[in-house]
Amino acid sequence: MNNPEVVMIGLGYIGLPTAALIAEGGTYVHGVDINQNVVDTINRGEIHIVEPSLDKSVSNAVSKGFLKAATTPVVANTYLIVVPTPFKDKNEPDISFVHAATTAILPLLKEGDLYIIESTSPIGTTEKMMTYIYEERPELNGKLHIAYCPERVLPGNVMYELVHNDRVIGGIDGKSTEKAVAFYAKYVKGELHKTNARTAEMCKLVENSSRDVQIAFANELSLICDKADINVWELINLANKHPRVNILQPGCGVGGHCIAVDPYFIVADYPMESKIIGTAREVNNYKSFWCAEKVQNTKLQFELQHGRKPKIALMGLAFKPDIDDLRESPAKYIVQRVLQNANNEEYYIVEPNIHEHNVFKLTDYKTAFEKADIAVFLVAHKEFKSLTKTPDKVVLDFCGIYK
Repeated sequence: MNNPEVVMIGLGYIGLPTAALIAEGGTYVHGVDINQNVVDTINRGEIHIVEPSLDKSVSNAVSKGFLKAATTPVVANTYLIVVPTPFKDKNEPDISFVHAATTAILPLLKEGDLYIIESTSPIGTTEKMMTYIYEERPELNGKLHIAYCPERVLPGNVMYELVHNDRVIGGIDGKSTEKAVAFYAKYVKGELHKTNARTAEMCKLVENSSRDVQIAFANELSLICDKADINVWELINLANKHPRVNILQPGCGVGGHCIAVDPYFIVADYPMESKIIGTAREVNNYKSFWCAEKVQNTKLQFELQHGRKPKIALMGLAFKPDIDDLRESPAKYIVQRVLQNANNEEYYIVEPNIHEHNVFKLTDYKTAFEKADIAVFLVAHKEFKSLTKTPDKVVLDFCGIYK
Protein backbone atom coordinates (compact mmCIF):
# COMPACT_ATOMS: atom_id res chain seq x y z
CA MET A 1 0.00 0.00 0.00
CA ASN A 2 1.25 3.49 -0.88
CA ASN A 3 1.43 6.22 1.72
CA PRO A 4 -2.16 6.81 2.83
CA GLU A 5 -3.95 10.04 2.13
CA VAL A 6 -6.53 9.41 4.87
CA VAL A 7 -6.33 7.90 8.34
CA MET A 8 -9.68 6.73 9.69
CA ILE A 9 -9.72 6.34 13.49
CA GLY A 10 -12.55 3.93 14.31
CA LEU A 11 -13.80 1.13 12.06
CA GLY A 12 -17.29 0.54 13.39
CA TYR A 13 -20.75 1.07 11.94
CA ILE A 14 -19.81 4.45 10.43
CA GLY A 15 -16.03 4.41 10.23
CA LEU A 16 -15.71 1.24 8.16
CA PRO A 17 -18.35 2.18 5.55
CA THR A 18 -16.82 5.65 5.26
CA ALA A 19 -13.33 4.20 4.90
CA ALA A 20 -14.55 1.75 2.24
CA LEU A 21 -16.32 4.53 0.31
CA ILE A 22 -13.24 6.73 0.28
CA ALA A 23 -10.96 3.83 -0.64
CA GLU A 24 -13.22 2.70 -3.48
CA GLY A 25 -12.83 6.19 -4.88
CA GLY A 26 -9.14 5.51 -5.36
CA THR A 27 -7.81 7.13 -2.19
CA TYR A 28 -5.40 5.21 0.04
CA VAL A 29 -6.99 4.81 3.46
CA HIS A 30 -5.32 3.57 6.64
CA GLY A 31 -8.03 2.43 9.04
CA VAL A 32 -7.36 2.21 12.77
CA ASP A 33 -9.23 0.18 15.38
CA ILE A 34 -8.20 -0.98 18.86
CA ASN A 35 -9.77 -4.41 18.27
CA GLN A 36 -7.22 -6.73 16.65
CA ASN A 37 -9.96 -9.10 15.46
CA VAL A 38 -11.63 -6.23 13.61
CA VAL A 39 -8.31 -5.29 12.01
CA ASP A 40 -7.59 -8.87 10.93
CA THR A 41 -11.11 -9.33 9.54
CA ILE A 42 -10.89 -6.19 7.41
CA ASN A 43 -7.43 -7.04 6.12
CA ARG A 44 -8.88 -10.35 4.87
CA GLY A 45 -11.36 -8.28 2.87
CA GLU A 46 -14.21 -9.26 5.18
CA ILE A 47 -16.51 -7.32 7.52
CA HIS A 48 -17.49 -7.68 11.17
CA ILE A 49 -20.86 -5.90 11.01
CA VAL A 50 -24.06 -6.35 9.03
CA GLU A 51 -24.63 -3.66 6.41
CA PRO A 52 -25.90 -4.25 2.85
CA SER A 53 -23.22 -4.00 0.12
CA LEU A 54 -20.50 -3.10 2.63
CA ASP A 55 -18.89 -6.52 2.18
CA LYS A 56 -18.34 -5.90 -1.54
CA SER A 57 -16.96 -2.42 -0.98
CA VAL A 58 -14.48 -3.59 1.65
CA SER A 59 -13.43 -6.60 -0.39
CA ASN A 60 -12.82 -4.47 -3.48
CA ALA A 61 -10.93 -1.76 -1.58
CA VAL A 62 -8.69 -4.26 0.24
CA SER A 63 -7.99 -6.39 -2.83
CA LYS A 64 -6.95 -3.31 -4.82
CA GLY A 65 -4.71 -2.13 -1.99
CA PHE A 66 -6.58 1.08 -1.22
CA LEU A 67 -7.71 0.04 2.27
CA LYS A 68 -5.59 -1.36 5.08
CA ALA A 69 -6.39 -1.70 8.77
CA ALA A 70 -4.10 -1.53 11.79
CA THR A 71 -4.20 -0.82 15.51
CA THR A 72 -2.03 2.30 15.26
CA PRO A 73 -2.18 5.36 12.98
CA VAL A 74 0.42 6.51 10.48
CA VAL A 75 1.30 9.80 8.83
CA ALA A 76 -1.31 11.10 6.40
CA ASN A 77 -2.78 14.39 5.22
CA THR A 78 -6.34 13.91 6.50
CA TYR A 79 -7.44 12.41 9.81
CA LEU A 80 -11.04 11.44 10.48
CA ILE A 81 -12.14 10.72 14.05
CA VAL A 82 -15.08 8.30 13.96
CA VAL A 83 -15.10 6.75 17.44
CA PRO A 84 -17.91 6.17 19.97
CA THR A 85 -19.09 8.96 22.26
CA PRO A 86 -21.11 7.16 24.93
CA PHE A 87 -22.57 8.74 28.04
CA LYS A 88 -21.37 8.25 31.58
CA ASP A 89 -23.39 7.99 34.77
CA LYS A 90 -26.02 10.70 35.17
CA ASN A 91 -26.24 10.76 31.35
CA GLU A 92 -23.21 12.97 30.90
CA PRO A 93 -21.47 12.67 27.52
CA ASP A 94 -18.09 10.97 27.40
CA ILE A 95 -15.62 12.33 24.83
CA SER A 96 -12.69 10.31 26.15
CA PHE A 97 -12.52 8.22 22.96
CA VAL A 98 -12.30 11.36 20.83
CA HIS A 99 -9.57 12.64 23.13
CA ALA A 100 -7.69 9.33 22.97
CA ALA A 101 -7.92 9.22 19.18
CA THR A 102 -6.59 12.76 19.00
CA THR A 103 -3.75 11.85 21.36
CA ALA A 104 -2.81 8.94 19.08
CA ILE A 105 -2.30 11.18 16.06
CA LEU A 106 -0.74 14.14 17.88
CA PRO A 107 2.87 13.17 17.02
CA LEU A 108 1.92 12.68 13.36
CA LEU A 109 0.25 16.00 12.65
CA LYS A 110 2.01 18.48 10.40
CA GLU A 111 1.32 21.88 8.91
CA GLY A 112 -1.60 21.91 6.46
CA ASP A 113 -3.21 18.68 7.68
CA LEU A 114 -6.97 18.31 7.86
CA TYR A 115 -8.44 17.02 11.14
CA ILE A 116 -12.16 16.17 11.14
CA ILE A 117 -14.37 14.87 13.93
CA GLU A 118 -17.40 12.89 12.74
CA SER A 119 -18.28 11.39 16.13
CA THR A 120 -21.44 12.78 17.69
CA SER A 121 -20.15 15.28 20.22
CA PRO A 122 -21.26 17.85 22.80
CA ILE A 123 -21.21 21.45 21.66
CA GLY A 124 -17.68 22.82 21.85
CA THR A 125 -15.86 19.48 21.46
CA THR A 126 -14.11 20.50 18.24
CA GLU A 127 -12.84 23.66 19.88
CA LYS A 128 -11.68 21.66 22.93
CA MET A 129 -9.70 19.31 20.69
CA MET A 130 -8.23 22.28 18.84
CA THR A 131 -7.07 23.77 22.14
CA TYR A 132 -5.65 20.41 23.23
CA ILE A 133 -3.75 19.93 19.96
CA TYR A 134 -2.24 23.41 20.05
CA GLU A 135 -1.29 23.11 23.72
CA GLU A 136 0.60 19.90 22.96
CA ARG A 137 1.93 21.04 19.57
CA PRO A 138 2.22 24.84 19.86
CA GLU A 139 4.32 25.03 16.71
CA LEU A 140 1.20 24.02 14.74
CA ASN A 141 -1.02 26.75 16.20
CA GLY A 142 -3.14 28.15 13.37
CA LYS A 143 -1.51 25.87 10.81
CA LEU A 144 -4.02 23.00 10.82
CA HIS A 145 -7.47 22.74 9.29
CA ILE A 146 -9.91 21.55 11.97
CA ALA A 147 -13.58 20.81 11.33
CA TYR A 148 -16.65 18.90 12.43
CA CYS A 149 -18.89 16.93 10.04
CA PRO A 150 -21.50 14.62 11.59
CA GLU A 151 -22.80 11.54 9.82
CA ARG A 152 -26.55 11.28 9.29
CA VAL A 153 -27.08 7.83 7.79
CA LEU A 154 -29.67 5.13 8.31
CA PRO A 155 -28.39 1.68 9.33
CA GLY A 156 -29.30 -0.74 6.59
CA ASN A 157 -28.83 1.93 3.91
CA VAL A 158 -25.49 3.40 4.94
CA MET A 159 -23.54 2.90 1.72
CA TYR A 160 -26.14 4.77 -0.34
CA GLU A 161 -26.74 7.56 2.16
CA LEU A 162 -23.04 8.26 2.72
CA VAL A 163 -22.92 9.31 -0.92
CA HIS A 164 -26.32 10.90 -1.47
CA ASN A 165 -27.25 12.59 1.82
CA ASP A 166 -26.49 16.27 2.37
CA ARG A 167 -23.72 16.98 4.88
CA VAL A 168 -23.27 19.83 7.35
CA ILE A 169 -19.62 20.88 7.63
CA GLY A 170 -18.35 23.33 10.21
CA GLY A 171 -14.76 24.44 10.62
CA ILE A 172 -13.10 26.35 13.43
CA ASP A 173 -12.51 29.04 10.82
CA GLY A 174 -13.42 29.73 7.20
CA LYS A 175 -10.31 28.10 5.75
CA SER A 176 -10.93 24.91 7.71
CA THR A 177 -14.52 24.77 6.48
CA GLU A 178 -13.44 25.19 2.87
CA LYS A 179 -10.73 22.52 3.22
CA ALA A 180 -13.19 20.03 4.72
CA VAL A 181 -15.81 20.79 2.05
CA ALA A 182 -13.23 20.16 -0.67
CA PHE A 183 -12.42 16.80 0.93
CA TYR A 184 -16.03 15.58 1.15
CA ALA A 185 -16.83 16.87 -2.34
CA LYS A 186 -14.67 14.07 -3.74
CA TYR A 187 -16.96 11.38 -2.37
CA VAL A 188 -20.36 12.93 -1.56
CA LYS A 189 -23.02 13.75 -4.16
CA GLY A 190 -25.37 15.38 -1.65
CA GLU A 191 -25.16 19.11 -1.02
CA LEU A 192 -22.44 20.26 1.38
CA HIS A 193 -23.68 22.96 3.75
CA LYS A 194 -21.07 25.25 5.28
CA THR A 195 -21.28 26.53 8.85
CA ASN A 196 -19.11 26.76 11.96
CA ALA A 197 -18.08 23.87 14.20
CA ARG A 198 -20.46 24.65 17.09
CA THR A 199 -23.47 24.88 14.81
CA ALA A 200 -22.54 21.64 13.06
CA GLU A 201 -22.21 19.89 16.43
CA MET A 202 -25.59 21.23 17.56
CA CYS A 203 -27.20 20.31 14.23
CA LYS A 204 -26.42 16.63 14.76
CA LEU A 205 -27.83 16.70 18.28
CA VAL A 206 -30.95 18.57 17.21
CA GLU A 207 -31.71 16.19 14.34
CA ASN A 208 -31.79 13.18 16.63
CA SER A 209 -33.48 15.00 19.48
CA SER A 210 -36.25 16.01 17.11
CA ARG A 211 -36.78 12.39 16.15
CA ASP A 212 -36.76 11.37 19.81
CA VAL A 213 -39.45 13.92 20.67
CA GLN A 214 -41.64 12.77 17.77
CA ILE A 215 -41.25 9.11 18.72
CA ALA A 216 -42.05 9.97 22.34
CA PHE A 217 -45.37 11.44 21.20
CA ALA A 218 -46.20 8.19 19.39
CA ASN A 219 -45.13 6.09 22.37
CA GLU A 220 -47.18 8.22 24.73
CA LEU A 221 -50.19 7.74 22.46
CA SER A 222 -49.66 3.97 22.63
CA LEU A 223 -49.79 4.10 26.44
CA ILE A 224 -52.99 6.15 26.38
CA CYS A 225 -54.59 3.91 23.76
CA ASP A 226 -53.79 0.79 25.76
CA LYS A 227 -55.78 2.19 28.69
CA ALA A 228 -58.54 3.51 26.44
CA ASP A 229 -58.90 0.19 24.57
CA ILE A 230 -58.08 1.82 21.22
CA ASN A 231 -55.91 0.33 18.47
CA VAL A 232 -53.04 2.81 18.34
CA TRP A 233 -51.97 1.71 14.85
CA GLU A 234 -55.42 2.39 13.44
CA LEU A 235 -55.62 5.67 15.31
CA ILE A 236 -52.30 6.96 13.95
CA ASN A 237 -53.19 5.85 10.43
CA LEU A 238 -56.46 7.80 10.60
CA ALA A 239 -54.88 10.88 12.20
CA ASN A 240 -52.23 10.93 9.49
CA LYS A 241 -54.97 11.37 6.88
CA HIS A 242 -54.94 15.02 7.99
CA PRO A 243 -52.80 16.91 5.44
CA ARG A 244 -50.62 18.52 8.14
CA VAL A 245 -50.30 15.61 10.58
CA ASN A 246 -47.51 13.04 10.38
CA ILE A 247 -47.33 11.00 13.58
CA LEU A 248 -44.54 8.43 13.71
CA GLN A 249 -44.99 4.79 14.71
CA PRO A 250 -44.67 3.69 18.35
CA GLY A 251 -42.35 0.92 19.45
CA CYS A 252 -40.91 -0.63 22.58
CA GLY A 253 -38.65 2.36 23.19
CA VAL A 254 -35.80 4.05 21.36
CA GLY A 255 -32.34 2.58 20.84
CA GLY A 256 -29.16 2.94 18.87
CA HIS A 257 -26.16 5.15 19.43
CA CYS A 258 -27.86 8.26 18.05
CA ILE A 259 -31.49 8.95 18.93
CA ALA A 260 -31.28 7.28 22.35
CA VAL A 261 -28.06 9.09 23.27
CA ASP A 262 -27.72 12.44 21.52
CA PRO A 263 -30.53 14.27 23.41
CA TYR A 264 -28.58 13.76 26.64
CA PHE A 265 -25.73 15.80 25.16
CA ILE A 266 -28.06 18.79 25.07
CA VAL A 267 -29.81 18.07 28.38
CA ALA A 268 -26.49 17.66 30.22
CA ASP A 269 -25.28 21.12 29.19
CA TYR A 270 -28.61 22.95 29.16
CA PRO A 271 -30.86 21.20 31.73
CA MET A 272 -33.16 24.16 32.45
CA GLU A 273 -33.71 25.00 28.79
CA SER A 274 -34.34 21.48 27.43
CA LYS A 275 -37.56 20.44 29.18
CA ILE A 276 -39.29 18.89 26.16
CA ILE A 277 -36.13 17.08 25.06
CA GLY A 278 -35.53 15.69 28.54
CA THR A 279 -39.15 14.62 28.99
CA ALA A 280 -39.12 12.83 25.64
CA ARG A 281 -36.15 10.78 26.83
CA GLU A 282 -38.09 9.87 29.98
CA VAL A 283 -41.16 8.81 27.97
CA ASN A 284 -39.17 6.63 25.60
CA ASN A 285 -37.24 5.01 28.43
CA TYR A 286 -40.47 4.40 30.33
CA LYS A 287 -42.01 2.71 27.30
CA SER A 288 -39.41 -0.06 27.53
CA PHE A 289 -40.12 -0.53 31.24
CA TRP A 290 -43.87 -0.58 30.49
CA CYS A 291 -43.41 -3.26 27.82
CA ALA A 292 -41.48 -5.45 30.25
CA GLU A 293 -44.22 -5.05 32.84
CA LYS A 294 -46.83 -5.89 30.21
CA VAL A 295 -45.04 -9.16 29.49
CA GLN A 296 -44.91 -9.95 33.20
CA ASN A 297 -48.63 -9.28 33.68
CA THR A 298 -49.57 -11.29 30.59
CA LYS A 299 -47.49 -14.20 31.88
CA LEU A 300 -49.32 -14.16 35.24
CA GLN A 301 -52.73 -13.96 33.53
CA PHE A 302 -51.84 -16.98 31.41
CA GLU A 303 -50.87 -18.99 34.50
CA LEU A 304 -54.17 -18.13 36.20
CA GLN A 305 -56.23 -19.06 33.15
CA HIS A 306 -54.39 -22.23 32.13
CA GLY A 307 -52.91 -23.50 35.40
CA ARG A 308 -49.42 -23.85 33.95
CA LYS A 309 -46.33 -21.86 33.07
CA PRO A 310 -46.37 -20.37 29.55
CA LYS A 311 -43.72 -20.75 26.87
CA ILE A 312 -42.68 -17.26 25.83
CA ALA A 313 -41.00 -16.12 22.61
CA LEU A 314 -39.16 -12.79 22.82
CA MET A 315 -38.86 -11.71 19.21
CA GLY A 316 -35.96 -9.38 18.44
CA LEU A 317 -32.91 -7.90 20.17
CA ALA A 318 -31.68 -5.24 17.73
CA PHE A 319 -32.57 -1.58 18.23
CA LYS A 320 -34.41 -1.38 14.89
CA PRO A 321 -35.61 -3.72 12.12
CA ASP A 322 -33.33 -5.78 9.89
CA ILE A 323 -29.94 -4.91 11.41
CA ASP A 324 -27.59 -6.62 13.87
CA ASP A 325 -26.89 -3.53 16.00
CA LEU A 326 -27.85 -4.02 19.67
CA ARG A 327 -26.47 -0.73 21.01
CA GLU A 328 -28.83 0.88 23.54
CA SER A 329 -31.52 -1.51 22.30
CA PRO A 330 -34.83 -1.27 24.19
CA ALA A 331 -35.63 -4.80 23.02
CA LYS A 332 -32.50 -6.13 24.69
CA TYR A 333 -33.36 -4.23 27.88
CA ILE A 334 -36.87 -5.73 27.89
CA VAL A 335 -35.53 -9.25 27.39
CA GLN A 336 -33.06 -8.76 30.25
CA ARG A 337 -35.77 -7.43 32.55
CA VAL A 338 -38.22 -10.21 31.66
CA LEU A 339 -35.58 -12.86 32.32
CA GLN A 340 -34.75 -11.27 35.68
CA ASN A 341 -38.36 -11.96 36.67
CA ALA A 342 -38.39 -15.49 35.23
CA ASN A 343 -39.92 -18.21 37.38
CA ASN A 344 -39.36 -21.52 35.57
CA GLU A 345 -41.11 -20.43 32.38
CA GLU A 346 -39.59 -21.57 29.09
CA TYR A 347 -38.21 -18.70 27.02
CA TYR A 348 -37.16 -18.56 23.38
CA ILE A 349 -35.03 -15.56 22.47
CA VAL A 350 -34.91 -14.59 18.82
CA GLU A 351 -32.65 -12.33 16.77
CA PRO A 352 -32.40 -13.41 13.12
CA ASN A 353 -29.61 -10.95 12.28
CA ILE A 354 -26.97 -12.43 14.58
CA HIS A 355 -25.69 -16.00 14.81
CA GLU A 356 -24.97 -16.09 18.51
CA HIS A 357 -25.00 -13.92 21.62
CA ASN A 358 -22.64 -14.11 24.59
CA VAL A 359 -25.51 -13.97 27.09
CA PHE A 360 -28.68 -15.22 25.40
CA LYS A 361 -29.25 -18.59 23.77
CA LEU A 362 -30.87 -17.80 20.45
CA THR A 363 -33.69 -19.77 18.79
CA ASP A 364 -34.84 -19.81 15.19
CA TYR A 365 -37.76 -17.44 14.79
CA LYS A 366 -40.13 -19.99 13.24
CA THR A 367 -39.40 -22.54 15.94
CA ALA A 368 -39.82 -19.98 18.71
CA PHE A 369 -43.12 -18.69 17.37
CA GLU A 370 -44.50 -22.18 16.80
CA LYS A 371 -43.68 -23.36 20.33
CA ALA A 372 -44.69 -20.21 22.19
CA ASP A 373 -47.88 -19.66 24.11
CA ILE A 374 -47.04 -15.96 24.30
CA ALA A 375 -45.25 -14.25 21.40
CA VAL A 376 -43.77 -10.86 22.23
CA PHE A 377 -42.79 -8.84 19.15
CA LEU A 378 -40.14 -6.29 20.09
CA VAL A 379 -38.58 -5.51 16.70
CA ALA A 380 -40.33 -5.48 13.31
CA HIS A 381 -37.82 -7.66 11.48
CA LYS A 382 -38.98 -8.66 8.01
CA GLU A 383 -38.85 -12.35 8.93
CA PHE A 384 -41.49 -11.89 11.61
CA LYS A 385 -44.03 -10.46 9.17
CA SER A 386 -44.40 -13.89 7.56
CA LEU A 387 -45.66 -15.44 10.80
CA THR A 388 -49.41 -16.06 10.89
CA LYS A 389 -51.25 -15.02 14.01
CA THR A 390 -53.45 -17.82 15.40
CA PRO A 391 -56.24 -17.69 18.04
CA ASP A 392 -54.46 -20.13 20.34
CA LYS A 393 -51.50 -17.80 20.84
CA VAL A 394 -51.30 -14.67 22.96
CA VAL A 395 -49.54 -11.94 20.99
CA LEU A 396 -48.00 -8.79 22.43
CA ASP A 397 -47.21 -6.66 19.40
CA PHE A 398 -45.11 -3.69 20.51
CA CYS A 399 -43.76 -2.87 17.03
CA GLY A 400 -46.69 -3.15 14.64
CA ILE A 401 -46.15 -6.56 13.07
CA TYR A 402 -49.90 -7.08 12.79
CA LYS A 403 -51.01 -3.45 12.54
